[in-house]
Amino acid sequence: QSQLVESGGGLVQSGGSLRLSCAASGFSLGDYAIGWFRQAPGKEREGVSCIDSRGGRTTFVDSVKGRFTISRDNGKSTVWLQMNSLKHEDTAVYYCAAKRFTCDRYASEFGSWGQGTQVTVSS
Repeated sequence: QSQLVESGGGLVQSGGSLRLSCAASGFSLGDYAIGWFRQAPGKEREGVSCIDSRGGRTTFVDSVKGRFTISRDNGKSTVWLQMNSLKHEDTAVYYCAAKRFTCDRYASEFGSWGQGTQVTVSS
């Protein structure tokens, strides 16, 4: 059974850092791009970052460029989202999702989703 599990969320002060993990099981992570999405209360889901299956291409939404990095270790079946210089507006539930090989801007293209992890940034 394919599964993605996010961890690493929590409460942090503005300017702080968190590292989110997305652990995959039940499938070969090396065949999948992983996207990170977030959804704040009352707002639409937003694509934050994505890394292709080989880790050669990454994308970031403009609001996190220069603050967030994404990386992966297919041998450990894990993708990380390092979030630095966090701002109050980064507060949201963060989800990771899988799609075959390449990234896509549309969440509907991602077939497997984790349960989400809450990130709260106090101002």
